[in-house]
Amino acid sequence: MSQQAASLKGSIEFDVSFVSESEATGCMQIQDGIQNPFGTVHAGAMIWFADVVATTLALQGEHPTPGMKGFPLAITLNANMLSNSREGALHAKAVFVKKGRTVSTVRTTVSSDNGKILLDMTTTHIAS
Repeated sequence: MSQQAASLKGSIEFDVSFVSESEATGCMQIQDGIQNPFGTVHAGAMIWFADVVATTLALQGEHPTPGMKGFPLAITLNANMLSNSREGALHAKAVFVKKGRTVSTVRTTVSSDNGKILLDMTTTHIAS
């Protein structure tokens, strides 16, 4: 069996907004660099997008800085890929399942332009 090396390049760009104490949202255009060889969004790109939106909610409007105290580190992540998309944009919405002083749980859904849920993810964050 021969081995082949592959060089892969890509970038992930998206917008995230802290909407309220109970919600954060994000939008990511589907584009080259986040698609897999089948033309759909790479699972890792979708999970990264959802994780950043969840962390934005857990930060409660604070901007992260290197070494900051209290950064909400994800300690568990359960992601269910339900579907995928080839074009348009992805829309994420994060809400608290439980908001605690040191441990919080966030549910984030990622949907397509037509509202179809593509990813349902739950993360638990602990203040560093």
